Amino acid sequence: MIRDLILKNRSYRRFYQEVAIQPETLRELVDLARLSASAGNLQPLKYILSCDPQKNALIFSHLAWAAYLKDWPGPAEGERPSAYTVVLGDKEINQSFVGYDSGIAIQSILLGAAEKGLGGCIIGSVQREELRKALGIPSRYEILLVVALGKPREKVAIETVGPAGDIKYWRDAEGVHHVPKRHLDDIIIS
Repeated sequence: MIRDLILKNRSYRRFYQEVAIQPETLRELVDLARLSASAGNLQPLKYILSCDPQKNALIFSHLAWAAYLKDWPGPAEGERPSAYTVVLGDKEINQSFVGYDSGIAIQSILLGAAEKGLGGCIIGSVQREELRKALGIPSRYEILLVVALGKPREKVAIETVGPAGDIKYWRDAEGVHHVPKRHLDDIIIS
């Protein structure tokens, strides 16, 4: 059961933009993050939720997509996410955000999304200061990551890394997004 959710939980970068995600759905997904483990139980993460098309467009304009796909500027209008969660670190609770909390929280959000038939993409390439100004985010919050969410419009295929060891994802002529994964025996050191 969890394996099925993990296999459905891919990094989707094209969505059915017209399929709306309701605010309550975003709240349910963030509640999964809230209930997840937190280092020292500090719970320093905060979230900005957006399912409003104008706010989504504002967030979208401060993101970069798919570094390995050099000729692709990101999803076209009509294929953009219908919701976002901006993940923040509250510096009044903790000064260091090394990724444990945000990784656990975002994985919980994305697994919850997969269970609901949705998909997402964790975006670390963010124009943070510009996004801070655009959304009026107070300086006490560090912008960590952005999670794009929506109804996936693309197929993502997992395959085994080839003999050359290339781990770069790519798209074929039909638009299928291929993601090479290392073989299990290559990552376990006995």
